[in-house]
Amino acid sequence: MTLEQLRIFVAVAELEHVTRAAGQLNLTQSAVSAAISALEQRHDIKLFDRIGRRVALTQEGRAFLSEARNLLIAAQRAEKVLADIGGLKAGRLMIAASQTTGHYWLPQRLSRFIALYPGVSINLTIGNTHEVAELAIAGEIDLGLVEGAVTDPALTVTQIDEDELVIVAAPALAKAYAVGGAAGIYDAPWVAREKGSGTREAFEDAMQTLCPQPRQRRIVLELPSNEAVRSAVEAGAGLAVMSSLVARASIRADALVQLPFALPKRPFYVLSHRQLYRSRATSAMLALLLESEPKQP
Repeated sequence: MTLEQLRIFVAVAELEHVTRAAGQLNLTQSAVSAAISALEQRHDIKLFDRIGRRVALTQEGRAFLSEARNLLIAAQRAEKVLADIGGLKAGRLMIAASQTTGHYWLPQRLSRFIALYPGVSINLTIGNTHEVAELAIAGEIDLGLVEGAVTDPALTVTQIDEDELVIVAAPALAKAYAVGGAAGIYDAPWVAREKGSGTREAFEDAMQTLCPQPRQRRIVLELPSNEAVRSAVEAGAGLAVMSSLVARASIRADALVQLPFALPKRPFYVLSHRQLYRSRATSAMLALLLESEPKQP
């Protein structure tokens, strides 16, 4: 059974005439008759009685007419949904982001996207870089945003921005390490994110930059979120390497002090699966995230 056969059946039933139905549908009379015959033969049922030049629904035909109309209405709704999705009037995006990008870099951009495409809903999952990469590799998300390096042949990885990293401490602790040089802060107590996070990777890279010689670092706390790290550092637990996006408000409030050590910037990346269908909503989001010439890692 096809939608075309249903349309023909409904037209013939409503007009009670094969020739008139053919004219309304812009089909030949033989094509209309063949469609009705195909339905009847396939299901071994008689849908119409032929009365002279007219046709009339049988009891079985009258029972089927309501269902046929409902199916055509459902098909019209489905076509409208596809048209809306194609025109970005509807749709859904599945996005996962690591904590720094998801909590501090992405929200403003999501707000702009929603203003442009209010009919597209967004489901956002927050995890660390490793977790986001796993979701992208499994094809469970449309886009993943991370601040750590990801290399997997299944993924397209594109740089979308750069993040400034800073070393921070509570005011009292900052005085003790601000003038001690790189070797001094290397021996300081450190508060770090968990392994697998982009911020933990940035911390390790920063330590390697400041003190290339292998030395034992003193990590006094390992915590699962940027906010937990920031709170512990504000309480005087130790120093931390974190994104300036995370530290900015606390520095302005004098709850944290940025130590005078320059760190290399780290890139933010967007991940997408090479074999996953890229919808128009996904393409529109990518264009908004990039905003400039894409850079490859």
